[in-house]
Amino acid sequence: MGTRNALILACLLYAFIHSTVEAKTIHHYDWVVENKNFTRMCTDKSMLVVNGSFPGPVLRVQKGDTVYVTVHNQGTYNITIHWHGVMQPRYPWSDGPEYVAQCPIPVGSKFTQKIIFSEEEGTLWWHAHSDWSRATVHGAIIVEPKNGTTYPFKKPDGEEIIVLADWFDGDVMTIMETGLITGAAFTESTAFVINGLPGPLYNCTASDNTTRVANATRIKFEHGKTYLLRIINAVMNDEMFFGIANHTMTVVGMDGAYLKPFHTTYLMITPGQTMDVLVTASHHHLSHYYIAAKSFSDSVAPSPDGITTAIIEYVGNYTPPATPFSPDLPDKTNTSAAGNFTLRLRSVANKTYPINLPQDKDINRHFFITTAVGSNPCSTPGCVGNNNSSMRNMASLNNISIVLPTISYLQAYYGNIKGVFNATFPNTSAVVYDWTGAIAANYTSSLTATEANLIAYGSAVEMIFQGTNSGAPENHPMHLHGQSFYMVGMGYGNYTEASRSTFNVKDPPYINTVGVPTNGWAVVRFWAKNPGVWFMHCHLEKHVSWGMGTVFITLNGNTPETTILPPPADMPKC
Repeated sequence: MGTRNALILACLLYAFIHSTVEAKTIHHYDWVVENKNFTRMCTDKSMLVVNGSFPGPVLRVQKGDTVYVTVHNQGTYNITIHWHGVMQPRYPWSDGPEYVAQCPIPVGSKFTQKIIFSEEEGTLWWHAHSDWSRATVHGAIIVEPKNGTTYPFKKPDGEEIIVLADWFDGDVMTIMETGLITGAAFTESTAFVINGLPGPLYNCTASDNTTRVANATRIKFEHGKTYLLRIINAVMNDEMFFGIANHTMTVVGMDGAYLKPFHTTYLMITPGQTMDVLVTASHHHLSHYYIAAKSFSDSVAPSPDGITTAIIEYVGNYTPPATPFSPDLPDKTNTSAAGNFTLRLRSVANKTYPINLPQDKDINRHFFITTAVGSNPCSTPGCVGNNNSSMRNMASLNNISIVLPTISYLQAYYGNIKGVFNATFPNTSAVVYDWTGAIAANYTSSLTATEANLIAYGSAVEMIFQGTNSGAPENHPMHLHGQSFYMVGMGYGNYTEASRSTFNVKDPPYINTVGVPTNGWAVVRFWAKNPGVWFMHCHLEKHVSWGMGTVFITLNGNTPETTILPPPADMPKC
């Protein structure tokens, strides 16, 4: 073979191999959103799910892949899907929140969403982002290391996905609509579930023990092997304590990024958060052990008391116990246990997994954002308010309760449509008071508005979230779309400049949802380098329904590579 022919053959071979490798990074899926019948807690009902399952299908990719999911809406409600924790660089069109990034997919139609993975690695999740549909429309996203790379820990022998969620005896959309009309508190969920099943600690009927024991997720452990548990809190309105009887967990990742490993007997995980945990099946006593999760709530606001369980069954010859061993979880109101766990989170922060934290000298956009739950006077037909008080529940950021427009923020921004929203969401609260003191009880009302805040491309942003004692104070899991951030500080009481001395600027965790403590504060930082229209909101569904959200628009940079990509042709119409 001549040199020229050999060179041509080599080039063709390279092109073929390269195209084959690239083709493996593109995935196509068809998802059908439809109503199916389910039975839990001795209740039969029809509910909205994806591809007939609760939770829905697992989306498994490698770091840097691109995925196309065609969502066919054959259900009873218009719907959107959000890819929680996926940054979607320069492509907010598939981010999902209704009337922020898109208009909902109408019943009987479809929309192909393009999901662009970039720096994420680990466990994330997807869920509906329209009304309360996410209660049943959700599932796991697994982002595996690229070929030729691996985890920053020894590869586990197996893995299990654990999705914490709710079961409502009633229709969740009816529950939401009733609460919004009356202005009163929403009906709480009937039970928590693990992978769709509540477990035997919930009574179905007093004597139906066989049904109750069967109504649990079961996981097989082989003695001596190590398992990676991918844990997702898809619960609607509750932070959760989580543990495994007689087993220590090693936390190694959170929100699609790795952490310095640390050992613990319990987790505190807020709605929206995901955690990667290693567990070694090392217990010498082959038996059955409960995985258990229950609400953490240090608030006067109501929350369910039940405990959901799954069962770990060791493989081997032994007589199973009548009742599995149970973990010793912190008390429901244990604020210290919740805060102490969160403060242990640290990024790996080494040469392989470096951090890119804006330092004090870099910060050029400052936000001080108060979170509050309060009430406004009833002003619509059917509103009776809490306890017939004629005061409806409201929630706010910087004293503003968001009102969504009738077309999306993104459509208005990209198309330069005037009058849809105001770009005047404040950098700080217009009202200053003792945030966590008794005086805060006097500041319960909020303004209602359709607001956004504009951020220049490349800005180094610091956001201080301040919880308040207004109304019913509680922990607020704040989630920012299109962006992960570094949690550099957290504490209780009022944030002050002296609080900065406690900041962790060496190895803060890189997360997308931060729990702002009850009557406390949390500080996050990030580089605004993802142009687009991005929702920020509390991930307690009741609070976002009452208005605890706002929109941040990262403006285009000065190059095509720092500019929003154009929309797809099949964007849903309003």
